[in-house]
Amino acid sequence: MSVPDFARHRLFVDHPFSQSAILPLEREQANYLLNVLRLRADGTVLAFNGRDGEWLARLVPEGRKQANLELTRQTRLQPPAPDLHYLFAPLKHARLDYMAQKAVEMGAGVLQPVLTRRTQVSRLNLDRMRANAIEAAEQCGILSLPGIEPERPLEAALAGLGPERLLIFCDEGMAEASPVSALAQREPGPLAVLIGPEGGFDEAERSLIRARPNTLPISLGPRILRADTAAVAALALVQAVLGDWPRT
Repeated sequence: MSVPDFARHRLFVDHPFSQSAILPLEREQANYLLNVLRLRADGTVLAFNGRDGEWLARLVPEGRKQANLELTRQTRLQPPAPDLHYLFAPLKHARLDYMAQKAVEMGAGVLQPVLTRRTQVSRLNLDRMRANAIEAAEQCGILSLPGIEPERPLEAALAGLGPERLLIFCDEGMAEASPVSALAQREPGPLAVLIGPEGGFDEAERSLIRARPNTLPISLGPRILRADTAAVAALALVQAVLGDWPRT
């Protein structure tokens, strides 16, 4: 795997990429490069669009408030998108922002909000979630943006998972046991992680989840974790044992 270049600013630009292509920047992006970073003509940044890898791009100002980027050469090839679905009960704004960013950093390939009986928030701003995903990708050298799905009731979200996908259910009602040992007994493959709301799943929901074939309930330890903390803990465990972290 190539090492990202963190010496240059990285920018998500949602246009097709090709050699010498001219990419128009949004006004906010141009203002940031010209007036915050104070880049001048021919200054360089790294650009990505989630599809065509990462490219070195030259700044082409057009006045004080507008600019384009000219692609000069590809610096990294586009990797396959992570095959890890993250299912979660929506949270209030600041904590949802944090959770979305951390899930992207931890390698989630799909963000699926799930509505449960104790969910705090029933309607989501998907554009805001996408903006947080882009910010995390820009800052952390990530090239693949996750798919961001609209909120779905728990039963529908479970039914939408393919039967071959192992669902790792972080069950706060489970007796304490080693999650690493439980995960290590499974083979790597398509994965999903499910985190519940702050009040936890009710018994009917827990029974529904456990009844799904190819589901693995795990404990996250002796302490009650906030949902955004549980997200980081669970995704780290899964990536270390079954995911794309090196296992040798």
